[in-house]
Amino acid sequence: MLFKQLNKKIRLLRHKGKEPYLSIYKITGYYPDNIELYKQSLSHRSAPVMMDDGRWLNNERMEFLGDAILNSIVADILYKRYPNKQEGFLTTTRSKIVQRETLNQIAVELGIDRIVRYATPNIHRHCYIFGNAMEALLAALYLDHGYRCCFNFVNDVIVERYLILEKITKKEYNFKSLLIEWCQRNKLNITFNLIDTYFDADRTPVFQTEICMGEKQIGTGAGFTKKESQQNAAEAAISAIRTDAEIRQYISVLRKEKDRGDVDEREYARLPLKKKESIEAVTTTDDSEIIDQT
Repeated sequence: MLFKQLNKKIRLLRHKGKEPYLSIYKITGYYPDNIELYKQSLSHRSAPVMMDDGRWLNNERMEFLGDAILNSIVADILYKRYPNKQEGFLTTTRSKIVQRETLNQIAVELGIDRIVRYATPNIHRHCYIFGNAMEALLAALYLDHGYRCCFNFVNDVIVERYLILEKITKKEYNFKSLLIEWCQRNKLNITFNLIDTYFDADRTPVFQTEICMGEKQIGTGAGFTKKESQQNAAEAAISAIRTDAEIRQYISVLRKEKDRGDVDEREYARLPLKKKESIEAVTTTDDSEIIDQT
């Protein structure tokens, strides 16, 4: 393998268009054999690339394949690293690793944002095209070099270099799940309602969600996906339950109507007090927190 890589490097030095090859090598640690695969993997649907056979292709199909490969490899890594953990723990941890926000941040750290082709202005501000491109790049690596090289890239680069697994496994990041579980435990009913959809200045759809407890609105949130808006609304609702005296009084009234006592103060203390912080939480570039918007 070492000799093969060295031979490719020597041939590359004589190659006129060597820059794309070097970029892929710097990111993955492997020199491309079929550069067309990598060109396609880095082409957003807004800027398709013409292949040697005349077809115009983008990276959506490769993103589909890369997503499946990434989930498989992460599952493999977690299964072997945590031999005594149950299925629920492994599934939750994998979802935190492969969530769009985390992948997008890692893609930027790797420099993928500088080589992705896209034509829609400011689209990168509203969706995770760099993380999606990284998944497509993983598919290109798989088609070009096979599963073992993909495993090495995910394990040695993505996981070992850019993630802090111990931090990921110890944190609960899903505000929606936290809120639902807390309300179920305390016999309180809540609903998530989509109350508005509109377009921002870049014509990107924005969704707004409200959370109601009984007849009272306890939180609202907006996002570029319905799930993101629900997470933001859940975070706002948790903050209100934890700190708003009026909301607490309303909860007491609801419970008394059903012949139940006040919620124990220790139950309120179980809810997180801090607002969500940067995505860099589970990467090695910072030591803050991250949310899971799956």
